[in-house]
Amino acid sequence: MRALGYLEGSRYLLVEPYADERLEQLPPLAAELIRLKCDVIVTEAVGPTRAVQHATGTIPIVFITGDPVAYGFVHSLARPGGNLTGVANLSLELYPKRIEVLKEALPALRRLAVLAGPTVRPNVLTKSVQDAARLQRIEALSPIFISRPEELDGAFAQAVRGRADGMLVTPNPFFNAQRDRLVSLAAHHRLPTLYEFRDFVEAGGLMCYGADMADVYYHIAKYVDRILKGAKPADLPVEQPTKFELIINMKTAKALGLTIPQSVLVRADHVIE
Repeated sequence: MRALGYLEGSRYLLVEPYADERLEQLPPLAAELIRLKCDVIVTEAVGPTRAVQHATGTIPIVFITGDPVAYGFVHSLARPGGNLTGVANLSLELYPKRIEVLKEALPALRRLAVLAGPTVRPNVLTKSVQDAARLQRIEALSPIFISRPEELDGAFAQAVRGRADGMLVTPNPFFNAQRDRLVSLAAHHRLPTLYEFRDFVEAGGLMCYGADMADVYYHIAKYVDRILKGAKPADLPVEQPTKFELIINMKTAKALGLTIPQSVLVRADHVIE
């Protein structure tokens, strides 16, 4: 927003309510934003977007979420048709590329564990991951779905029992809040893990492949700017990420006894030494 000429406190007031991993808090938080008569509401992920969608049909909502058509947030990407628009995260579409990158980095990978959080569509996720894994001749174990922090230890234990030699962590706000613990458990179980966002790798995760979130957030800010200047969400097509990044933590690779092939390193946008 600052890059677009907005200074917080003078040109706009930012209100940031958090549910603290408690999904039941989303509806009352959404109701509070409506009572505050916000000019624009920005949401990230399915749960918050759904809560705000149910709370208002008039206040503009700018989201970052998975397939917004499938979730019923918009009529189509080109013509949203309501009070919601934003950026569609290409998580499902990225699984073939993410698994391809993981396989190239770990040539011996044979069995892949998949960790998924709440609000995910189980059948769609399972099919997307298994189809992508099959292309790389990898067996994708049934996704492990968890919704509470105390389930994390059991999830990793289940992956180990399944003889997984790699793990894919799907994007979810729940996992963002548990980032450090996820990274620690992956290291403890010596399980090479690929995430979607760079902050996991900066925290000690092995690698990530996903949208450049700084660029995504800039697109969100541009839509907020246009709406504040009079544009209607119904007239703003849902955008999709155009910049993607591969980041590898070589300290973690060495700790796991891995040698990342040069063919992968040269494609990386950033290598943490």
